[in-house]
Amino acid sequence: MPVELSVIIPNRDGATTLERCLAAACVLDGEVEVIVVDDASRDASVTLIGHFPCRLVRLDRHAGAAAARNAGAAVARGEMLFFTDADCVLEPDTLRRVRQALTDAGPDAAVGGSYTLEPYDRRFFSRFQSAFIRYSELKRPAAPDYIATHALAISAETFRASGGFASGGLPILEDVEFSHRLRRQGVRLVMDPAIQVRHIFDYSLRRSLANALRKSRYWVRYSLGNRDLLADSGTASIELKFNVAAFFLGALGLAVASLGYGAALYGAAALAAANLFISRGLLRTFREAGGTRFALGAALYYVAVYPLPVGAGTVAGLAAHLRRSAGP
Repeated sequence: MPVELSVIIPNRDGATTLERCLAAACVLDGEVEVIVVDDASRDASVTLIGHFPCRLVRLDRHAGAAAARNAGAAVARGEMLFFTDADCVLEPDTLRRVRQALTDAGPDAAVGGSYTLEPYDRRFFSRFQSAFIRYSELKRPAAPDYIATHALAISAETFRASGGFASGGLPILEDVEFSHRLRRQGVRLVMDPAIQVRHIFDYSLRRSLANALRKSRYWVRYSLGNRDLLADSGTASIELKFNVAAFFLGALGLAVASLGYGAALYGAAALAAANLFISRGLLRTFREAGGTRFALGAALYYVAVYPLPVGAGTVAGLAAHLRRSAGP
């Protein structure tokens, strides 16, 4: 039977989430195949994958998510490819919407989706992350800066002509580099809010802070090399950049005010008010995700805590970029 769509899922030690991912992805009709590329896992992933009607591709050595996705695409039989992650659970209508959106967009386009407002787990920091990413990725659906690989659809022909994902680049940013390269090659990027996956974050405060630090470190390194540090790029949004700047400049203003320069308080207050205004769309999304009580807590975390790891990651990324530029 001809295969219309190939779902490609890279996996590295994902046994804790993979079963839920495959239970949702493998409830399919005969025109869809599911390919799991195991990136030399050290846990029980391979045994677990064998319990589902999917195709397993095993990499002998750990090669990274980009190489795993390319390996899946290399054996895919579908005319369309849909990339998602081993910690994502497809909604019942996700693949139907993927096929329709990609058919409507045509072969010269890549179509993306995003996370549901509510994550798979209902922890506060997981809900914050899911709402934050969804708002950031869908802010400009007709002209996104990139499409994330938790929900990326593209024709197999266009993918292979593009050269696939770049192996050996910065972790977690292979989809950004791929999207930018696609656009240079004349491929349109389109986001469809109806294409949704439910992410299994299981975030505590510590994991949320660690994720923010890690991502900002790599984002800054990539953006400096790409010369688009101030671009409004998905989760590396203008809102987040202003939020971080307002936090540290506001803290400086409070410190100056404590030395007897009371006028600095007005500057700090003006920055806080401007930050809330600029972030009003995100704050509305927090309310949609969990009501007023959650929105207040998420807003407080976003403006008063989240800038700390993002700022630390920015400094670390800048330092790494300078070391690399200086050479041996």
